[in-house]
Amino acid sequence: MFRRTLFGALAASTTLAGAALAQDRPGEGVTVRPVIGLITEEYFRSRILFRALEDLGYTVATPLETEIQTAHLSVGTGDGDFYPIHWQNLHQAVFDESGGEEVLERVGPFVDGMLQGYLVDKASYDAGVTDIGQLSDAAVAARFDADGNGTADLAGCVPGWGCERVIEHHLTEYGLRYTVTHNQGSYNALMADSIARLASGNSILYFTWTPYWVSGELVPGEHVEWLTRGPLTARHSPSKDRGP
Repeated sequence: MFRRTLFGALAASTTLAGAALAQDRPGEGVTVRPVIGLITEEYFRSRILFRALEDLGYTVATPLETEIQTAHLSVGTGDGDFYPIHWQNLHQAVFDESGGEEVLERVGPFVDGMLQGYLVDKASYDAGVTDIGQLSDAAVAARFDADGNGTADLAGCVPGWGCERVIEHHLTEYGLRYTVTHNQGSYNALMADSIARLASGNSILYFTWTPYWVSGELVPGEHVEWLTRGPLTARHSPSKDRGP
């Protein structure tokens, strides 16, 4: 069965790279159909790959633009030939749901040292909030309450993104369902709100990854700090006094 390609960040496939050793423009006469996500920064990185493919002689069709989950599925069903921004662990579930190794092939990794996780403002970190599990304590969580409902407001991820599943998993595993609200919507809008809240002297809690522009505005070690994820000691079934 023909397998299509998920690139680990930025790269040409091993097949293309091998062919390039044999001739300068192995893609002459071949059109490839990329599928890309809806994040502007991903499109920028994808364009670098497109240029590399064009230098190898390939014609790059107009990309199909869609959300991450649908992007994987589109490659798996043959509606596209490759998706350039694939995170191996983060996107494992959608990889499997889109056909897995029977129809998809990972190429990479081509970028190492990337991070993802939760951050809080430096004042909160210095005050002792250093681990995500601490947010199971209602008094700690209240520090990050932006709307007055008594729970921490976490600026999270768009429905369908891999990080949405990570957050939802942690909310259950760390016993945070009744102390943390996972706010979802336009990610950049959520980050803009977090930046504005910090500028106004408020505590913030958010999920992000690197490389991404957010950590250029909210600089770890200067404005914010990464939370650790300790042992799942907070895992429990909620008691009756923790919520409906």
